[in-house]
Amino acid sequence: MRRTAVVPVRRAVGVLAGVPTGVAGLGWVCVAGAVGGGRARKVTAALVELERMRLAAWYDHPCGGGRGGRVYLGLRGAVGALGGYLAVAGLFVAVLLLHGGVVQLVSGDADLVPLEFPGVRLTGSSWAYGLGLGTVALVLAVAWSAALIRLERRLADRFVGPDSDEAMRRRITELTASRSGIVRAVDDERRRIERDLHDGVQQRGVALAMLLGRLRHAADPALVDQAYAESRLLLDELRDVAWRVYPTELDSAGLRAALAEVAERSTVPVTVDHALSGRLPPEVETALYFVAREAITNAAKHAGARAIEVVLRGGAGEVTVTVSDDGRGGARPDGGGLSGLARRVRALDGTFAVDSPPGGPTRVTARLPCV
Repeated sequence: MRRTAVVPVRRAVGVLAGVPTGVAGLGWVCVAGAVGGGRARKVTAALVELERMRLAAWYDHPCGGGRGGRVYLGLRGAVGALGGYLAVAGLFVAVLLLHGGVVQLVSGDADLVPLEFPGVRLTGSSWAYGLGLGTVALVLAVAWSAALIRLERRLADRFVGPDSDEAMRRRITELTASRSGIVRAVDDERRRIERDLHDGVQQRGVALAMLLGRLRHAADPALVDQAYAESRLLLDELRDVAWRVYPTELDSAGLRAALAEVAERSTVPVTVDHALSGRLPPEVETALYFVAREAITNAAKHAGARAIEVVLRGGAGEVTVTVSDDGRGGARPDGGGLSGLARRVRALDGTFAVDSPPGGPTRVTARLPCV
């Protein structure tokens, strides 16, 4: 099952799981004052940790920070118990109405139901009312569940997340790690350029020098032609190395043109869906370009892909690039060039994710802030 289909199911399970944990939290808040002492603090900490685990497991919202207490459990319990009950009740009513409408529509056993409003009298089939009201109830239940999840996340960030000092310490740790990652990425890039020069350009230069040395002793037209062909190959190698280091099209023509050239050079068909308006900051365009190019290169070399798709989207102060392929899967975010891409993205306060189950498909996603 694709991740896009799994996420709503996981969110729904999280809402359902929040009902009993909310009731437990409310119950404990009511009796914690009578217990008192260290035992009460341990139980409170355990219930808060349970909420942290639920948020991380079903909402993908980690919020560890060592805070949280009875105030949070009381608020979260009220929101979870009441909100979860309303979400489940709305979904139950929607299913009943939709089921009844479908059954009457298929069987043909429907009744005419009159509706009277001031100055208006309507008569309709019961199956139409069932399907219409059921759809409305379903939409309201889904919208309420989404609002409930957002509210729970905000409560967790407010009461359970790290305080300002802890947040500052974490930010310093992230910046230190990203700085080290940038140094490693630069060193890796230098090693790659050295290998390209040594294995390609240098070998062509040695071959050309040998041919020119032979020409000094024997003016053979065949050697002249061979030397000329070797010099052309040397120029092609230099252009290719320069393109891999940094494409001039990225600065002159923009991201769309640079990715179009990557698609043309790829041995696997590549579709680029570019939906960004205008130019982006240079560092953001550079990161997006290298993420797309490295992902395309990996898919063509290692995944056995037959088709690759690159999608670029922007909005809400961020820009996203997603590279998908239909290869064999099994890619690891900490392996090969992907780890360098992750460091590049995190250095710009972005997020980098690789979804590549065995058997495929593979999806590489990078999100970068763009103010």
